[in-house]
Amino acid sequence: MKNFKSGVFISQGTYKSFQPASLCRNWTIDDMQVISLLSKADRYLGRLDMYSEYVDIDLFIQMHIVKEVTQSSKIEGTQTNMEEAFLSKNDIQIEKRNDWEEVQNYILAMNETVNLLHTLPFSMRLIKQAHKILLCGVRGQHKLPGEFRRSQNWIGGATLNDAVFVPPAHTEIVALMSDIEFFANNQNDNIPDLIKIALIHYQFETVHPFLDGNGRTGRLLIPLYLVSKQILKRPILYLSDFFERNRMLYYDNLTKVRTHNDVAQWLKFFLTGIVETAQKGVETLNKIMQLKQSVEKQIDKLGKRGIDARILLKHLYKQPIVSPAETVSLINKAPQTAYNLIADLEKEGILKEITGAQRNKLYSFEPYIKLFENL
Repeated sequence: MKNFKSGVFISQGTYKSFQPASLCRNWTIDDMQVISLLSKADRYLGRLDMYSEYVDIDLFIQMHIVKEVTQSSKIEGTQTNMEEAFLSKNDIQIEKRNDWEEVQNYILAMNETVNLLHTLPFSMRLIKQAHKILLCGVRGQHKLPGEFRRSQNWIGGATLNDAVFVPPAHTEIVALMSDIEFFANNQNDNIPDLIKIALIHYQFETVHPFLDGNGRTGRLLIPLYLVSKQILKRPILYLSDFFERNRMLYYDNLTKVRTHNDVAQWLKFFLTGIVETAQKGVETLNKIMQLKQSVEKQIDKLGKRGIDARILLKHLYKQPIVSPAETVSLINKAPQTAYNLIADLEKEGILKEITGAQRNKLYSFEPYIKLFENL
């Protein structure tokens, strides 16, 4: 990658936009650190995917998605936490509802686009659909959701003239995104998939094809690509937490590709994120199984109520906030039976009341939520 050229800055009169070079080119990886990290990342991703086969991953996938969503949204300044993400809109304070709605859109976008991979390839159409869902009814809703921009945008600064970075002109967007699409689906170039998605993420953030929501969309593309290539069977690896914890390095490494043609450093950063996140993923699944075993032992103490407790717990692994009314419906028993069950699970430290109210109480599966929040 010594001869790598990221693109050129083009004068647009009072400012310069950046025109990235095509991804569809001959790539030669000559940095042994990159090759070593690639090998390590492949190994740890394989372990994560294999480990996920030994647990009922469909039971826990929603928590993985919500963890990703809240961390990705945090990069954008959104402050909804994991517990709040599972509440209904009416249970959210009015001043927090905009943030909450952005998080709900991200959850919906992730679930819908992963399902769309059964009928659509990793493509511009898929990316546009993800963007459309992300911006529906929230910040940026008037900035062409699901459509590429038709004007110049910029990053940082108050105007184009003092911007930190100016992406390519809008007239170049379709060609550049077509290049990304072809690069992603070209099976004859022999480029390792993890190198590809690292380059795709960089290129997407550089092209910045939408007027708003590029960061959220760009981060969503990573698990979508891994699932589309069957590297992962389910979207259980997310880099937003790694990007959030290393935010300045993330932006600096993206910038250095453009300003110093240093693509190797970006690849090292990205692959390090894959390794760390995959390791954490295996640890998380292991901790979930340990928690599940521990909770099962606690439930055994409840005697006959253990049957109802297991029905409720199966729901809580997917949706870790529950009301007494929902409990009644889930176990199909009288309200008093549901209240007694909740009281038993509170005593065991499995459930915790989170509203502090006398009516319309809500209970969280606290040890499960804390497991993800403390990662």
